Amino acid sequence: MKVLVIGGAGYVGSVAAEALLSAGHQVVIYDNLSRGHAAAAPPGAELIVADLADTARLARVLARGRFDAVMHFAALSLVAESVREPARYFHQNVGLTLQLLQLMLGAGVRRFVFSSSAAVYGEPRTVPIAEDHPTVPTSPYGQTKLMVEEALGWLGRLAGLRFASLRYFNAAGATDRLGEDHRPETHLIPSLLEVAAGKRPFVEVYGRDYPTPDGTCIRDFVHVADIADAHLKALERLDWEEQIICNLGSGSGYSVLEVTEAARRVTGRPVAVKFGPRRPGDPAVLVASRSRAEQAIGWRPKYDNLELIIGSAWEWRCRHPDGYGRTD
Repeated sequence: MKVLVIGGAGYVGSVAAEALLSAGHQVVIYDNLSRGHAAAAPPGAELIVADLADTARLARVLARGRFDAVMHFAALSLVAESVREPARYFHQNVGLTLQLLQLMLGAGVRRFVFSSSAAVYGEPRTVPIAEDHPTVPTSPYGQTKLMVEEALGWLGRLAGLRFASLRYFNAAGATDRLGEDHRPETHLIPSLLEVAAGKRPFVEVYGRDYPTPDGTCIRDFVHVADIADAHLKALERLDWEEQIICNLGSGSGYSVLEVTEAARRVTGRPVAVKFGPRRPGDPAVLVASRSRAEQAIGWRPKYDNLELIIGSAWEWRCRHPDGYGRTD
């Protein structure tokens, strides 16, 4: 297949693009590089540096590309930021995605794999969270993902769109070539590794009064290569499935303090934390049921071990102390 990967120079998108190429697909990456890196675009992929808001450019790319499918990773994704700037999130994550879908369908492309999120569930009523759990987002970010999913359902029924919406939990880890390099970094594992590497003094832990064993949030971590593999499997399954909605998670949860201890063990270095107030919109526990992913797309995580995930990220950071700015 020939696949247009929106946001394919970002963290998850670049690893998915790499997986697509390894499976023999043609890949064109469309990314404005606002949060991605040109160096992350895998060899063999064409990189188009452009913005989703550039309707004319996007329409030309879709019209001339003769694509079989689109994968969409380009979204603003910070919960706290979405609470501060909700209008920006709705414009970027909903408005521009709907524009993409309209142009895509107009160009005759009928397969779409969407990078969704566990944030659609909000505060869980049952754990692990299955896909039939009520969707009551507690942040604008989660609401934007849910709104796109609802639009996909209508486009599937009325416009013949075949889609997969993959609700993944916390992507982490690295491949040999590709790793996590956000600026500024806000995700837990790379932030802890920045402390271990001496690049920041401590990690702020948001809240220690949650109803969990140690008072800190519990999250489900999935290796980024496993997430990329799920996108590939979902794309291939759309040959005979009209719609797929499933979680991507390990089925296990770790508290922020447990992850911190694992980072100390993996790196052999001290990792300081400082406790602060809760962030608005953060549920206490987010752990996935992965049963539907196993049944719907035949997916099981291969790297289902927290220390392995952290270790892969640490190895990448040691080889790339300045991220994509410089390699050693």
